[in-house]
Amino acid sequence: MHLIETILLLLLAVVVSGSIARMTRIALPLVQIGLGAALVLITGSTVDLEPDIFFLLFLPPLLFLDGWRIPKEDLFRDRAMILELALGLVLFTVLGLGFLIWWMIPEMPLPVAFALAAILSPTDPIAVQAIAARAPIPKRLMHILEGESLLNDATGLTCMRIAVIAATTGAFSIGAAIGTFLWLALVGVAVGVASAIAISYAKTLISRRWGEDVGAQILVSLLIPFAAYLIAEELEASGILAAVAAGVTMSFTERGAIPGQSMAMTRIRRSVVWDTVQFVANGVIFVILGEQMPSILSRAAEVVRGTSRPEIWWLAVYVVAIVAALAALRFIWVWTSLKLTLYRRRRRGPPAKVGLRLTLVMSLAGVRGAITLAGILTLPFVLGDGSPMPSRNLAIFLAAAVIIVSLLVATFALPRLLKGVELPPEPSHEREEDRGRVAAASAALRAVEDASHAMAEGKANPDLYSDVATRIMELYRQRIESRTRTDEDDAEAARLSDRIERQLRMAGLAAEREELGRLARLRRLDEETAKKLIREVDLQELRYS
Repeated sequence: MHLIETILLLLLAVVVSGSIARMTRIALPLVQIGLGAALVLITGSTVDLEPDIFFLLFLPPLLFLDGWRIPKEDLFRDRAMILELALGLVLFTVLGLGFLIWWMIPEMPLPVAFALAAILSPTDPIAVQAIAARAPIPKRLMHILEGESLLNDATGLTCMRIAVIAATTGAFSIGAAIGTFLWLALVGVAVGVASAIAISYAKTLISRRWGEDVGAQILVSLLIPFAAYLIAEELEASGILAAVAAGVTMSFTERGAIPGQSMAMTRIRRSVVWDTVQFVANGVIFVILGEQMPSILSRAAEVVRGTSRPEIWWLAVYVVAIVAALAALRFIWVWTSLKLTLYRRRRRGPPAKVGLRLTLVMSLAGVRGAITLAGILTLPFVLGDGSPMPSRNLAIFLAAAVIIVSLLVATFALPRLLKGVELPPEPSHEREEDRGRVAAASAALRAVEDASHAMAEGKANPDLYSDVATRIMELYRQRIESRTRTDEDDAEAARLSDRIERQLRMAGLAAEREELGRLARLRRLDEETAKKLIREVDLQELRYS
């Protein structure tokens, strides 16, 4: 019963946190951490975490969803910058920060220091989005941060795994580390891709023969990341990369490149379910972080008393030094990377300047979050010989404190820096959208005409089918006409007309819903009919929202 009550309290805290963040304009992760700490004060108990279970429950669905939803074209366009950040920066951070932590805390073994540095290297774009709500991050910059986070999660966690192996076995080999990395990466990606494709094919075969069950389809999509993760882990590969690869592969089912495209109703409901899963999973992680902080601090205080610097205030020094080092390492790498990128493109025109403000934004946007917390909690309790893992509690405290401090720094600094950041103008996709709508309308015209002829064949009233088809086809012809105007003024007028139509239709749909509700309250419509009609209105509204 205690477990159920704890889960309900965590979910309640997540729900309340959203409202508090909107009312106070405080970053959502910080609100959730504060509520977690408040729960400890109120209840006097904390969540008893099992690291492996915690890792399994939260990370696969979050990384799967990131891989599923990230724009692939933007990812490919900025692939050089993203790979430099996701691979080079992670290794640069692990080496630089690892030696710094080892130098500051001699009692912490070097492999443990490297493990801590590795798990501190991944960034959390969701936390950045929450922080920058008042000063939205430019789309291209956000896509770079998302792509970096998508890949550096796997890189950082893989480096941590190698460091943990070295810590528990006491042996380390460059050749073995490279071999381990390649096995983890390649097999992990292969398992993720294969899992997503196999499940998509299976879903397609079942749906074609016996029909599609919306609830079952949504449940299958929720289970895919766990299946990919568990299979990869069973093969001693990277379950994290498997979940990411499965998500990226699933995105191609939406385009029809891989069999497995679901019905419209399934996609709509599935999107809502996944939004809820993402909100709950991220929220619970930060609430749990807030709950764990008092006990983490007390255990870290006990550890630091046994070191060469027993004063408690040294913990604050370590945290500030690590946060500063992370920002400095990221600044150096981003500045150098931008310089090299502009140097490679010097033949295309005069070189652009690397703005200091842009570099600072990129440096401070490296906020740590859910991945760091989930990863550090998986540090084993004992070494290979059965002795306790040295400095484990201290490493957990440093990781948790760095998350909080990086969130606080970014909360105050990012919105101010973003107000003056200079980036190339975002490309307009209006013409691309017009071409897409025209192509879709042309395909619809052909399909409606063919279907009307097929339906009218052999019928006693073929003119009825023709009249209905004509009305529908006229709507598509109007859409094509409005989207194929060559004059820019005419095209802009057409887009303005669409916006006016949208507002008017939304007003009409709102009136429809209100009237249906009124008739239902007056018992002039039975409940089932009212629900059906309101659902139709909601679906129409979804098209214009």
